[in-house]
Amino acid sequence: MAWCRSILFAFFGLLFSTVSYSQTPSSTAIDPDAGELSPTPPTFLQLSDQASRWADSVFAGLTPDERIAQLIMVAAYSNRNQAYEDSLVTLVRTYRLGGVVFFQGGPIRQAKLTNRLQALSQVPLLVAMDAEWGLAMRLDSTVRYPYQMTLGAIQGHDELIYRMGANLARQFHRLGVHVNFAPSVDVNNNPNNPVINFRSFGEDKFTVTRKALAYLRGMEDNGLLTSIKHFPGHGDTGTDSHYDLPVITKSRKELDSLELYPFRQLINSGASGVMVAHLSIPALDSTRNRPSTLSPAIVSNLLRDQLGFRGLIFSDAMNMKGVTKYFPSGQADRLGLEAGMDVLEFTEDVPKAIAQIKQAVSEGRLSQASLDARCLKVLRAKAWAGLNKYKPIVLDNLVRDLNRVQDDLLNRQLTEASLTVVRNDMNLLPLQQLDTLRIASVAVESDVPTAFQRMLGNYTQVDHFFLTSKMDAASIAKVRDTLQTYNLILVDVHLNNIRPAARYGMQPKTAGFVNDLTATGKAVVTVFGNVYTLSKLPGLEKARAIVMPYQLTNYTEELSAQLIFGAIGADGKLPVTVDSTYRSGDGVTIRSLGRLKYTIPEEVGIDSRFLTRQVDSLVSVAISQKAIPGCVVQMAKDGKVIFRKAYGSQVYDASLGVAPRSTRLDDLYDMASVTKISTSTPALMRLVDEKKFNVDGKMADYLPSYKNSNKANLTWRNVLTHQAGLKAWIPFWRDTKNPDGTYKPRTFEKEYSRRFPIEVTDSLFEYRGYPKEIFDQIRESPLTPPKVPGVPEYVYSDLSFYLYPQIVKRLTGVEFEEYLKKTFYRPLGATTLTYNPRRFYALDRIVPTEYDSLFRETLIWGRVHDEGAAMLGGLSGHAGLFGTANDLMKLVEMYRQNGSYGGQLFISPQTLREFTSYQFPRFGNRRGLGFEKPSFKFTGNAPRSASPASFGHSGFTGTFTWVDPAYNLTYVFLSNRVYPTRNNNRISELNTRTNVAEALYQAIQRGMPTAP
Repeated sequence: MAWCRSILFAFFGLLFSTVSYSQTPSSTAIDPDAGELSPTPPTFLQLSDQASRWADSVFAGLTPDERIAQLIMVAAYSNRNQAYEDSLVTLVRTYRLGGVVFFQGGPIRQAKLTNRLQALSQVPLLVAMDAEWGLAMRLDSTVRYPYQMTLGAIQGHDELIYRMGANLARQFHRLGVHVNFAPSVDVNNNPNNPVINFRSFGEDKFTVTRKALAYLRGMEDNGLLTSIKHFPGHGDTGTDSHYDLPVITKSRKELDSLELYPFRQLINSGASGVMVAHLSIPALDSTRNRPSTLSPAIVSNLLRDQLGFRGLIFSDAMNMKGVTKYFPSGQADRLGLEAGMDVLEFTEDVPKAIAQIKQAVSEGRLSQASLDARCLKVLRAKAWAGLNKYKPIVLDNLVRDLNRVQDDLLNRQLTEASLTVVRNDMNLLPLQQLDTLRIASVAVESDVPTAFQRMLGNYTQVDHFFLTSKMDAASIAKVRDTLQTYNLILVDVHLNNIRPAARYGMQPKTAGFVNDLTATGKAVVTVFGNVYTLSKLPGLEKARAIVMPYQLTNYTEELSAQLIFGAIGADGKLPVTVDSTYRSGDGVTIRSLGRLKYTIPEEVGIDSRFLTRQVDSLVSVAISQKAIPGCVVQMAKDGKVIFRKAYGSQVYDASLGVAPRSTRLDDLYDMASVTKISTSTPALMRLVDEKKFNVDGKMADYLPSYKNSNKANLTWRNVLTHQAGLKAWIPFWRDTKNPDGTYKPRTFEKEYSRRFPIEVTDSLFEYRGYPKEIFDQIRESPLTPPKVPGVPEYVYSDLSFYLYPQIVKRLTGVEFEEYLKKTFYRPLGATTLTYNPRRFYALDRIVPTEYDSLFRETLIWGRVHDEGAAMLGGLSGHAGLFGTANDLMKLVEMYRQNGSYGGQLFISPQTLREFTSYQFPRFGNRRGLGFEKPSFKFTGNAPRSASPASFGHSGFTGTFTWVDPAYNLTYVFLSNRVYPTRNNNRISELNTRTNVAEALYQAIQRGMPTAP
């Protein structure tokens, strides 16, 4: 025996190596398209001296029976009762087994059971899992990565698959697992394959090899043992080996050319393990009904001798019908070892298996030396995996550690890279000219709003409908009739099962719905399901565009919607041929239009925990001190929305007759003075581009009635920078009241009439001619001379912004609101930006503003807060705009993108730069043309870290927006700080709006790499 051991030790002559966690592919990656290479020994055969001594020492202390037991792994479940766990413990302890393979359960339960099993094992157990797409394949509360078929669609980003492997290695280590039975390297060239199918990278052997190698390297470079499968290739079968023994009738030449190619290449690259499938392959072993797992010709001759594999050879589960149909438990295990297997996975009857194996040794069918060699190999693998320094799993923060935000980011990146546009008639996608589209979305086989539909709603007005197989004919007909009024239908087909045996989740009426919708000639169809379902949807080829995301997940739903609207591009290709219409390699490249993308902070290098903590803390203080009842905060970096959160409530309590309601992201707020840079300023910039307006022109040039006024020669540049001497404001409403509080004649009445048609409140109507009085007062108002002659004095004034709607109408012939919506809001998809929102939205969508105890003597809700704007019917250039944070961000993001958005130019870059630049810094004036900028002399609202290129505006009601091209950021803060009274100015005392913006700057700076 000593002589045998010395030979074994010499055979496993070891080289020192270390394994460290890495997200970077190893430099030894091969080109799978290259020719034959010599097999590279698995890294676990290259141990440190210390690890090697541990393996030798453990081996020396094992009895022959215990060495056999090291080759057996039994199934383990962490979701069963105590009696089951006790029986498993007894089994492992009694027979001193080598390992366990975990299946269903949860991470905490599995960790506890693992710790219990390891504590009683003389030799630490090798713990394995079959987790091809992540721990979630087996465990709840863990990360699910895309299926391999989804990854097969990715073009040119295999480093993402490497990172997936690396992340899995980290997760496995944290959970005390040492082997992942992955990746599958089966070439799925049979569309009817019932068992591999979506588990394959595709039908092209080179693609399968490249992606499998990236996945394997990610795991093994980071200390995780792997097992490529299902040798010698399970991709061209019509039988599921879980239930029967598949027969593959291909010739040896055909097998060599296709099925064996990925195995050969990965073995040559140093794969640590190979799993052998239960397949009958006459070309390799003509013995009738002999599974490949029990075939010496396949396991020893082909895999070990011909392919030169020196790593661990695992059996597929020994409980599967593919082996047990013809060979009972015990006998099958013995035959597996006789065939050359190293490790038997999922042995059902351990006593029988060990008895049969011992009998084979005594009868000379198995040599003790060969079993010893396999045992020592297993021990070396255990040492490489760190079991020579075994430590129990720490349960604290286990679930959190298994669900890092980096995994979320990687999932997003993998999904985005895989999206495939199968058809794109006349380049419909990404959608452009949103103002020309009346869009409906139809969720097929969903009766509740889907993640896809919710994401669509972030881009423009989309009306949602549902069609399910459970609906009656009348309801279906009603939906179809309503859809006739739309010119674009976005169809999302929800298939909740990806497996062929379940008909891919197709309900009886699913195909009919899709056929009817595509027959309209208006449909863009996104199929959330298995790629092979493309052939199961007749009429699909009539769709104007087809998007294939391969799976039904929140990631695929949200990113598919973002693709359709041009927030992201697509360059995925079909990894398999579905039929003659949809072939491997098909896929149309789509480019991004630069619309807002919705993602997480880590995508732009920001720590989400840091940013969330900072913002949450600042807003929490503001709410707790009643500076605001609630707010919505939205932040974007590089055109990516990385933070969106609604805080608090619309109101504090029900004291004013408004039921408290939690703030929502889609609430509409009164923008107050943010209106200035959201209405008047963009309109003027557009008119400058059209050479209809000159900022160096005079007021009288565009307002003929001002020719004989004291303002005739004021230049618009001075006016827009608030240094023309205009009064700060005029309290127009005070002139309408008598000393006793009653209204003067020809001002207001309590009821609507033709003479009093301007609705200010439900019971207050203004005289039809009174707006002229307001404009007369502005024209006749005195100018304030500068304190120092020749040095203009900065005085923030609303007055000129009352006038811009008149100028716009005079220069364009279009009413101000319609001009804004036609020119900016509808094309931007910012459809909630509007004046007088009560015309279009229910009150519960609109946040109440203030109880006006002086003028209107009522709660201001859904009407403009500013009194002057209210007296103009709610519409002015200085106040009155309402909208959501998301839609306001589209407008200011257009500013950040130099006047372009969604593939459309709204304002020229040069005009935008002119308006957002300092105009008179020599006078200490911090203003741009209409825009606020970081302060010189005067106190402003800019964050401390804001760059000189930044700009924005604040609003009296508690609103604020900021854009900083130097940091590529946009920021929106909406609140109703004036509720229930404007006398509450705590938001300014706390500086909440600016400090929240500063938190974004700090998060960006904190995430920046340290300068060398």
